[in-house]
Amino acid sequence: MTNQDNISEGTSIASEANLFYGDATIWTERQFSHPQRKIRLATSFSGIGAIEHAFQRLGLNTEIVFAGDIDEKCKKSYFANYDIDESRWHSDIHSFDATPFKGKVDIFVGGAPCQAFSMVGKRKGFEDTRGTLFREFARVVKECEPKIFIFENVKGLINHDGGNTWEVIRHTFEDYCGYHIFFKVLNSKDFGIPQHRERIFCIGFREPAEFEFPDPIPLEYRMYDFLEDYIQTRYFLREKGIKFVTSSKNRSKCYTQINGEVALCQKRNQQFNWHGDFIYHPALQDEPYEEGWDEFIFDVRDVEEKYYLSEKVKNYVLTPGTKNFRTSTETDLDVARPLLQSMHKMHRAGVDNYVTHKGRIRKLTPRECLRLMGFKDSFKIVVSDTSMYQQAGNSIVVDVLIALLKQIDITKYGEKEQ
Repeated sequence: MTNQDNISEGTSIASEANLFYGDATIWTERQFSHPQRKIRLATSFSGIGAIEHAFQRLGLNTEIVFAGDIDEKCKKSYFANYDIDESRWHSDIHSFDATPFKGKVDIFVGGAPCQAFSMVGKRKGFEDTRGTLFREFARVVKECEPKIFIFENVKGLINHDGGNTWEVIRHTFEDYCGYHIFFKVLNSKDFGIPQHRERIFCIGFREPAEFEFPDPIPLEYRMYDFLEDYIQTRYFLREKGIKFVTSSKNRSKCYTQINGEVALCQKRNQQFNWHGDFIYHPALQDEPYEEGWDEFIFDVRDVEEKYYLSEKVKNYVLTPGTKNFRTSTETDLDVARPLLQSMHKMHRAGVDNYVTHKGRIRKLTPRECLRLMGFKDSFKIVVSDTSMYQQAGNSIVVDVLIALLKQIDITKYGEKEQ
């Protein structure tokens, strides 16, 4: 592509951006300008594929150019949920060469390991080998030259070492990679998810661009709306009731109907004798996002006994701390505390999230943790509880990514039709 072609492409995208941002419409109401275009997506430190799940929820056409993670269990979860060829996966970013993909990536997303900068870690920064992995992320950006990249990390990255750490990262993206960057700390509770999770998001554009981060929206849900036993299970039929309602005898006599267009005549005692109308809720698989569709209606199932705390463990987690460390013991929060990569270890209540049900206290299930990260129930769990807790805690909140993709109007950067 010639320099003139680059200028023309950049000018065209800038013009579309002016049209897109010309009104004050909030990001939730914005429509993609080119929804038919294919988005060529690439990720490193891919985890369980938060950006991939965001594109699934939005119903956009995507191609995974490459992805990778050093954790084999993350790979197992990723391959169970997304369409990718083994040849496009890299396990070690240090040995990954992204130059063959130069000019073939529309958006590149990743969040390098954050333990070196996290408030709950030792904060060794660049002295920790995990703290220098952002340089590998930057190298991949420079090699494959995506139109846009999104880099996510913990809030502590901003003020680590008096702000010097972030200055190094910022100049690396600007001077070494040659990108125009925008960055801001975003909290997932401002984007529809009841979890207090602050992360820095850095957006890089290869061509000059006008960009403003999406505005917060009112939080309409509480953590309890995401629990598996929140909707009362008494409204769902068990095995005996299902066999009765679906029997050919009852259906042929029109005593019952399932998902009928016109309701049967309501009877006073129908709730006692299993007559009348019933609704079947199938498992939602890869259903695209639709305006006005309530995404937070989840499958309802009983919570297994193993998630409830024994008296010994309960006494520990409800202890406010030690002489040198005191914390709140509040449970059943409206907005969840940040989900931690280590939450499978069951920290005290002031660190992790616990809820009460039928007079007993329990920890969140892996499925509930996924919901609080924005993953729909169509996401397949194929690893142990411990691994799923770790993977959920390490992920990016999907709803924040959706807000960014809509704010950017990612389809402008998609592959144009031939």
